[in-house]
Amino acid sequence: MARELIATGNELAAIAAIDAGCEFFSGYPITPSSEVMHTISDLLPANGGAAIQMEDEIAGICAALGASMSGKKALTATSGPGISLKAENIGLGYIAEVPLVIINVMRAGPSTGLPTRVQQGDILQAKAPTHGDFNSITLCASNLEECYTQTVKAFNLANRFMQPVFVLLDETIGHMSGKAVLPDLEEIKASLVERRVFQGSKEEYKPYDVAFDEPAILNPMFQGYKYHFTGLHHGPTGHPTEDAKVCQDLIDRLFNKVNLHLNEVQQYEEYQVDDADILIMAYGSVALSVKEAIKRLREEGYKVGLFRPITLWPSPEEKIYEYCQKFKKILVVELNKGQYIQEFERIGQRRDFKTLFRANGRPIAPIEIIEKIKGM
Repeated sequence: MARELIATGNELAAIAAIDAGCEFFSGYPITPSSEVMHTISDLLPANGGAAIQMEDEIAGICAALGASMSGKKALTATSGPGISLKAENIGLGYIAEVPLVIINVMRAGPSTGLPTRVQQGDILQAKAPTHGDFNSITLCASNLEECYTQTVKAFNLANRFMQPVFVLLDETIGHMSGKAVLPDLEEIKASLVERRVFQGSKEEYKPYDVAFDEPAILNPMFQGYKYHFTGLHHGPTGHPTEDAKVCQDLIDRLFNKVNLHLNEVQQYEEYQVDDADILIMAYGSVALSVKEAIKRLREEGYKVGLFRPITLWPSPEEKIYEYCQKFKKILVVELNKGQYIQEFERIGQRRDFKTLFRANGRPIAPIEIIEKIKGM
């Protein structure tokens, strides 16, 4: 049966992690994400896991990566400045192929910015949170239920593709308190994806010797299967190499394992688009204002719809292209100076979007969207 409870988005993300089988959390308090750590610190010990506040953000992700290397489902949570500090070890997660869920409750930046205010300031950071070539998987929640469901999804994707997976909330959705209707717990348990394990002889085990579109198979540490963890380019056993072909094949595979299985990754919402004359493109908590605006506009006879990417990276390119060809009038609404519109422009091959951007830490009200649409 579906479950109902009253909670904040941050609390729901922590509850989702427990339901997804998370066994370890490490992090450092930072506004507006701290409640994720507070909640899961209570829940994990009661569910056979461990939570620890580390001395800083860098130690937070290092401990989480270590737990994941030992076979545990691991989580860390932070906000934009914390992602900046975790950047080097996020890269280690990508190249060593260590599954990890990273919740980023976005606020205004750059630097310290506006810690207690809302902004979608980390969209481009989530695409490229560290240096080098890799393929980010980033999910973005828009309501309380998705703070839960997208966190569960992130754990499944992390295990399926063996890499860090981001869940973006923001200050508004993270601190919003209300009733959430959650999926049946037994259904959640039945849907969980566990990482693959090599069961052959220990002498034959080569964790990175996999097909060109598949993730590594990293058996948990301390079980007798020997391999090498490194941030360097590496061969089948994980030992460093500078062989040109092996290095190229490694990076190609990091892309192929995601790009050739996009049907398992990409999610989006289409809201009242079938008869719409004007399309709004928005994501995250902004979509709540957009939906209220659409309701009021339709009451006045304006046919407006919403396209909302849920998986921001890799973006749902086919759907974005389809709607950019279908609609002459498109409004892009973002709580930043236009970080995701670049993706719409690239895919849609057009630069004539109308925009409503804000980067001062204040939300965008439905009435402002209504006035913008009427002006179009």
